[in-house]
Amino acid sequence: MKLLIPALLLGGAFLVALDSQAQTQPAAAPAPAAAAPSPATQNPAARRVLAPRRVVAPRRTGSAPTARPKTSGVMAKDGLTMQNGRVILTELGLTAPIEQDKRLLNGTLITTKGQVTNVEGVTSQLNEGDYVSLTGRITSKREMVEADSVRKLVAYDLKHPGKRKELEKAREKAEKEREKAEKEAAKAKAKAGR
Repeated sequence: MKLLIPALLLGGAFLVALDSQAQTQPAAAPAPAAAAPSPATQNPAARRVLAPRRVVAPRRTGSAPTARPKTSGVMAKDGLTMQNGRVILTELGLTAPIEQDKRLLNGTLITTKGQVTNVEGVTSQLNEGDYVSLTGRITSKREMVEADSVRKLVAYDLKHPGKRKELEKAREKAEKEREKAEKEAAKAKAKAGR
């Protein structure tokens, strides 16, 4: 062991000395070739270094394109939804039907049949399209549709300020004109009937 450490130190010092000597010596000049110069050295454009090419799979001609799963572009919110009579669980973007009863963090229990029992013991049944968040809050499909329609109206009003009021006035005006035309038609019919 006593001899091993000095031997390793001596070997390391020797390698460092060789490395520094190799860096300080000038490179040997290549021997002049007796043959004629190559076309690459005659033409400067031929000496241009090209970037390495990217490896690309060849195109398949004549075959149908590969099928890709279609997405709506909208991520589903994490929670449970009743779809086609099954309770569907979405967690971290992954969606799958539940196979056994699911207990949420707050103690809410959801059965595979869609029965929700909260911590206080109140039980309710999920209907088609209803949503239960992972905190246990139940949102019916009707509430979601109402919130969505209000959101759409607000977005439309922001995009086209005053447009809905104009359309409402035009609809009322057209309705009054239609009623007036119906009254005149009824008067003309009554006059012709006398």
